[in-house]
Amino acid sequence: MTSITESENKATSEIDKVSTIDALTMINREDKLVAIAVEKSLPEIASAVDAVVERLKNGGRLFYVGTGTSGRLGVLDASELPPTFGVEPELVRGIIAGGTDALYKATEASEDDSKAGEADLRARELCSQDAVIGIAASGRTPYTIGALEYAKGLGGFTACITCNPDSPITETVDVAIVAVVGPEAIAGSTRMKAGTAQKLILNMISTVVMVRLGYVVGNRMTNMRTANNKLRERSLRIIAAESGISEAESQELLDEAGGDLRVALVMTKANVAVDEAKRLLSESSFVVPEAIRKARNNA
Repeated sequence: MTSITESENKATSEIDKVSTIDALTMINREDKLVAIAVEKSLPEIASAVDAVVERLKNGGRLFYVGTGTSGRLGVLDASELPPTFGVEPELVRGIIAGGTDALYKATEASEDDSKAGEADLRARELCSQDAVIGIAASGRTPYTIGALEYAKGLGGFTACITCNPDSPITETVDVAIVAVVGPEAIAGSTRMKAGTAQKLILNMISTVVMVRLGYVVGNRMTNMRTANNKLRERSLRIIAAESGISEAESQELLDEAGGDLRVALVMTKANVAVDEAKRLLSESSFVVPEAIRKARNNA
């Protein structure tokens, strides 16, 4: 039986015969269905977030595992978290079949090796405290299923992101996130709607996990790293908004904090010196509001 992601889409069956604008309109019409499909999966996404937060709070890590487009999306999401939320790169890792080379050239044959998924997790010393999210549009990728089976056997939390209901991967995990986006505009090209759904879901998972861990205040990235001029300017706006001081004063404060936004915020909101701010943050898992609470309780 042909899976949904491999089925032909009647709505785009003549995409090769229509004008450019009509071809784009067909694709855009299909893309509009993606957010609706993701919305139906929100309860499962929430369950996965809560489970991942629990693991990370207890010293665990989160791994995304996938092949091809799915693997690349996992690596992308993981790589964006350290600069955005100030976490260590080891906290969330993306693993793709075929390794680094697969990020920029096709190595899709590697997806058929179920033992390779297990081996790649073994190499990262996966343990029962960790969480693994397998990403597979088809829901039947041996590499990803093998990794999930290994993780579950160790007692780790497992979830999947797929676009085919009742696929083998859904039977392997604790939480199955299934966004049924329907046939692709180009039959079987899951880098399109399925890939968009996976990206949306990964954004949701990682963002809300970081919020729950305390690395966001309001909707501000208070743990962001000031790695370039744009981010430094954003940091100054955050300091000014959080503390009510001018951007010029924020500049002086950020310089005194060695460019560390977290330290600057604790200094100004708890009225402490640099070294004390760093100590409080270290004792509070670098959660800015918790560090400020500690300072005020000690005052």
